[in-house]
Amino acid sequence: MKKMLFIVNPKAGKKVINDHINRILDIFIRSGYNVEYHPTKGPNDAAEYVEKTGGAYDVIVCAGGDGTLDNTVTGLMKLYDKGVRLPALGYIPCGSTNDYARSLKLSKNPIKAARDIVSGTPCPVDVGMMGSSNFIYITAFGLFTDISYSTPQKLKNLIGHTAYILEAVKCLFRIETVSLKAKVDDEVVTGDFWYGQITNSRSVGGFRAIGVKEMSFSDGKFECLLIRKPKNLLQLIAILWSIATNKMNPKYIYKRKASKVTVISRKPVAWTTDGEFGGIFKRLVIQNRKRAISIILKDKSRYK
Repeated sequence: MKKMLFIVNPKAGKKVINDHINRILDIFIRSGYNVEYHPTKGPNDAAEYVEKTGGAYDVIVCAGGDGTLDNTVTGLMKLYDKGVRLPALGYIPCGSTNDYARSLKLSKNPIKAARDIVSGTPCPVDVGMMGSSNFIYITAFGLFTDISYSTPQKLKNLIGHTAYILEAVKCLFRIETVSLKAKVDDEVVTGDFWYGQITNSRSVGGFRAIGVKEMSFSDGKFECLLIRKPKNLLQLIAILWSIATNKMNPKYIYKRKASKVTVISRKPVAWTTDGEFGGIFKRLVIQNRKRAISIILKDKSRYK
């Protein structure tokens, strides 16, 4: 009998997953899995438990938001670095935003998501490394990037995605500029920037990712984007127009694909990683670990 570890964050989103646990377990068991159910007990519990026990399973399923997914992947990457055979990863999205799930068209319905996992196919995807930590879909700095982790959990649970929009409005009154030099593969870019993102997703913060049209989850390349600080109102309008139309103006927005990015800033900069606080750095090396894990997909229409 196949073995499955089912990790659940019971506090994610509006806690809807708690109403479906028994039905989901029944789906997994009827599909031939011997299931261990593990509700998380703290912020890093999923990573620690996966690192400790994950190699013994054929499949690991995590249910929660982007943070729960990131934490589960962290545990898998610990096993990856030890040379352990990795189980396939299934994801039941039930957080407030679920960016990675949106990108891969995973069902928001927990029961359907569970059924899709037992009938789906493992597909390899890239994982990002920033310093000694990992991320599954984005690391970023600057304007709006602290919204996801600074928004109170109770507010997220109460009004969902609207909570992020309310926090974004507050950010308009405290815009800061980051002066930096970035080496993007073999290209160097310098200047003052409002925002930067290194991503492997089509959705960020519940919206279409800026500057992402054609992208691959498994090509070993990130989508890298830096938005320069506007010097006047006309430049600001041009930047906003570029974002709204998804047509990046190279005068104000730097964009390219890359497998490795080194960022050096004049002052320490706060980064967000998969919707959580990622740390404060003056120098940061970000690398793509091509096709490091496999995620189970039923609908592969957006995967490549």
